[in-house]
Amino acid sequence: MSQQVNLNDLDFQSLQQVKNQLEEELSHLTQSYSKLKGAQSRFTDCADSVNALQGERREEKTILVPLTSSLYVPGKLSNVEKVIVDVGTGYYIEKSVGDASKFYTDKVNYVKQNLEKLQEAVTGKQNSLRAIVSVMQERAQQQHQQQQQQQQK
Repeated sequence: MSQQVNLNDLDFQSLQQVKNQLEEELSHLTQSYSKLKGAQSRFTDCADSVNALQGERREEKTILVPLTSSLYVPGKLSNVEKVIVDVGTGYYIEKSVGDASKFYTDKVNYVKQNLEKLQEAVTGKQNSLRAIVSVMQERAQQQHQQQQQQQQK
């Protein structure tokens, strides 16, 4: 349950603490968003690779097999009906090409839903941060005006 706080009731130091906390949360959410976008991209690439196998015949499908991140060797697929799918935490399952395609499509959709929720959270934090900065600027301006008035007296 989220608590509502009137920003005008907080002193400047408390506003600064809330601002710092929001900035940390926003940074964490932004990093999480970037990681999820990367995961979505990898799942999309996997789905595209699996979909490229559909309708292929074994003797026609040559591929490049990565040995390192920059070294590839040519190879031929011995079976284009089954693939090995990484289901997470070091577990792999053999699936048909159709099942693997559905698996990766479901993953992409799941990540997309979480990205939308995360985007809403980021937007909410950004709005809160803007409100705090606005109140802090207003207070600083009022303090500056008071100092000027005292100097004129």
